[in-house]
Amino acid sequence: MILRETDIDRNDWNWLVKASTTGTWFQSPDAYDFYASLPELFKPFAVAVENDGKLRGVCVGYVTVEQNAVKQFMMRRAIIVGGPVIADDATTEEVETLMMDVRNQFKIFDIRFMISDAPIYIETRNFNDYGKWKGAFERAGFSYKKHLNFHVACRDQETMWERLSENRKRQIRKANGLAISGLANSEDEIREWYEMLRELYRTKVKTPLWPVEFFLEAYRQGVGKFLLVRHEGKVIGGSMVVTDGKCVYEWYECGMNAVYKEHYPSVMATWAGMTLAQETGCSRYDMMGAGEPGVPYGVRDFKSEFGGELVEYGRFLCVTKPILYRLGSSVVRMLKRK
Repeated sequence: MILRETDIDRNDWNWLVKASTTGTWFQSPDAYDFYASLPELFKPFAVAVENDGKLRGVCVGYVTVEQNAVKQFMMRRAIIVGGPVIADDATTEEVETLMMDVRNQFKIFDIRFMISDAPIYIETRNFNDYGKWKGAFERAGFSYKKHLNFHVACRDQETMWERLSENRKRQIRKANGLAISGLANSEDEIREWYEMLRELYRTKVKTPLWPVEFFLEAYRQGVGKFLLVRHEGKVIGGSMVVTDGKCVYEWYECGMNAVYKEHYPSVMATWAGMTLAQETGCSRYDMMGAGEPGVPYGVRDFKSEFGGELVEYGRFLCVTKPILYRLGSSVVRMLKRK
């Protein structure tokens, strides 16, 4: 049986996220509610498959909303962050049913998604291994794309430190006393940090970034923890992380590294996140992406020195509007070359 968000038992939903090896915060009711609280940015959806009264899988995602009509036409996409949460013993038939319905909800009349809102593509950004269900995804119309990530084991501080590169150890020792890491104290600090992040995306990342309201709402709701790096009271870097009790996820990170070269704000922000994971009993720090294999990527080089395991869990992609997808991909490549 296929269920929509209003029909899914939330206790069962939370239990599945906690029990499954593919469960992440991004597939939880809390994540769905957060997306729903920002209708100017997201049209969220949650689809579930149930068998014999037991929840077998849930897929939480959102369709992006652009205020500019041209951007909405060219860039609307459905993103499933982390990949769906699936019962560890789910059958390939159950997974295929789940992903087929994720596709089908955009084909039939649905008051949530008008024709102009139907995504150009649907993409899962996997944080865990879906290898045993790969065939089910493919039969549902999702092709596999290789993509890398780093998972850092955070069971104990001593092992975390030992696994750092010598370069990272030196930088952290040097920055200690110069830069102080801690949680954000106010919305003004979030705005201060956001200006750094926006400049990073404008000059280097060159992909869309949520407006500041996304980050402020995450702070207000307690969804995101903002680990800021300060020097003499000034915010010089930091990260936004979320946690589900099993893992801490580094959603966004930036720092004024060129200005505060001896303070290593980006290094200190990531180390603060890893420390938070260890102190709160999480087994893992998820760096949320390290690019495509074989393609040079400076972010991967940076992340590689924190002692994590390089994993390739990839992404599943379903293109629903091929012409617009090819056109949009060309535009993104042009922007990144500038």
